[in-house]
Amino acid sequence: MTADVTPALIDPRLKPGADLLAEGRAMACDWRLGGCRFLTEAGVPSEAAWKRKAAAGRRVMQHAHIGFRSVDRTIAAIGEVHEQCRKAGVTVDRFGITLDWSMGYPQAMRAKAARGTGIVLTGPEDFARITNAAPAAAHFGDFMLGLPGAVENTRAAIAAGATAIGNLGQYFTFRLPYWNDDVATTEATVTALGLIAAQDAEILVHSNLDDGFAGLFIDMACALGMVLVEKHIVETLIGARLGHCYGHHFSDPLSRTAFHAALVRVTDTPGTMIFGNTVSYQSAPAGNYASLASYLLADILALGRWPSGHAINPVPVTENQRIPDVDEIIDAQTFAHRLTLHAPFYDPVLDWTKVEAMAHVLVEGGRRFADAALAGLAERGVAMDDPAALMLAIRRIGPKRLEALFGPGAVGQRGRTPLIHAEWARELNDKAASWVAAQRQMEAARKLTVCIGTTDVHEHGKYLVEQALEGLGVAIADAGVAVDPEALVDRAAETGADAIAVSTYNGVALRYAQALKAAMTARGLALPVLIGGRLNEVPKDSNSGLPVDVTKDIADLGCLPCADLDEMLAALRSIPPAA
Repeated sequence: MTADVTPALIDPRLKPGADLLAEGRAMACDWRLGGCRFLTEAGVPSEAAWKRKAAAGRRVMQHAHIGFRSVDRTIAAIGEVHEQCRKAGVTVDRFGITLDWSMGYPQAMRAKAARGTGIVLTGPEDFARITNAAPAAAHFGDFMLGLPGAVENTRAAIAAGATAIGNLGQYFTFRLPYWNDDVATTEATVTALGLIAAQDAEILVHSNLDDGFAGLFIDMACALGMVLVEKHIVETLIGARLGHCYGHHFSDPLSRTAFHAALVRVTDTPGTMIFGNTVSYQSAPAGNYASLASYLLADILALGRWPSGHAINPVPVTENQRIPDVDEIIDAQTFAHRLTLHAPFYDPVLDWTKVEAMAHVLVEGGRRFADAALAGLAERGVAMDDPAALMLAIRRIGPKRLEALFGPGAVGQRGRTPLIHAEWARELNDKAASWVAAQRQMEAARKLTVCIGTTDVHEHGKYLVEQALEGLGVAIADAGVAVDPEALVDRAAETGADAIAVSTYNGVALRYAQALKAAMTARGLALPVLIGGRLNEVPKDSNSGLPVDVTKDIADLGCLPCADLDEMLAALRSIPPAA
């Protein structure tokens, strides 16, 4: 162990990874892969086998996502979408569902956990209702792996016949409200990975890169490097197979196709899906079809050139307005299928040398990042042959520090220069700069300090607000992401903040605002509270299970809802000067 050991990266309470994997293997005696309609009717041992068959035939697979909160409505929708598409000659290969974040807790705690906007499944029977809803593969992604309830969730999904289980990316970034035990989270995740690795069938460990560190790195090369780090942990140290998903924040065709080209150079494990670029939906449904066509065409062309087993994900064009209904999901699937027939004719038109060149930079930079990160953690005393210790160290070091220490870009006065600037950061920087240029600076004499935090892991809204406020000369007191209301209030008090700003996305806006105001009252703190993001929530007495807008309710609490940066600035200007 060298002199620069960082004790925070190592925790003596953590069980050795070998012991955790042994526990997972022991569970495999009782928890084996069950049957389901997909495996039976497709005649395959796993979804990975189905993916390899489709890739060999250069058939582009399709993924549909169902976002209803009702289990019954979700099951009916899966069946209807699959059957109606089949009749129209469209194959929907796999279905994803919106699981509730409360499923991330150990099962004994879920009944008392705050609900989000997803559905809750408890045991194998519940999961089997999903896996048998249609002869298509069931994808259980978010709030399964990577959280304290990983073992219970994984056992139930395997017993129900699921052969793609995620989301490993969430392990590194997600934090459940009022859950601070990252050791227990790590132990549950590694045990569940041991259970997966011990199965006779090939079960894909799904990792959505955009939900992990890769979605927070400024350099796209580091995002590719995180693929290598995760593969080392899951495939080399644990012995399972890891399939990656990406695409939330890739808008331009060059970055989407180049990242895909880079990905297939560093892994031969089938991918799960290329996620729809939902951030590009900024218009009415008719206008959103242009965005749908743009990202789908890039994905289809990339898959045609580099078959990888990924399914495309045609997101319905109403996604930015409400939860899409069945007919809208069918429309999107039909549109995607038709586009797969047109896309090959565009291949000769494109300059693929630019894609290859960017892919080369990503791979070369990604390998340097992964090698440097693993070597750097070893120098800091982390046991590199222990997957649990390595995962905990990476989680604790965090994306910003990991990139600052080991990123492949040159070090300058303002940090490392990205080899390829992540598109989401570049876009938000430009948006903030353009907005700031149109404003006048906050009065210097005010010297406002705003304490900002998020209710969940979605950090990009917070990033935009921070860039905009700093451009106006406002000081930032960072309370972090997925911060509990009491901790946010404590941070605001400690830093002498003039206001609190909350970014929210996950359907708990009103409850969080209520808890925040209660914490402020208990602390004797009276500050303006600005809340922006997705201000919705599912009412407790809801029959539909659909979230409703709670902007007025939040305002009635005395908070200041902010739909955009302009409303945020107006709220800040309304703060009376300090006495």
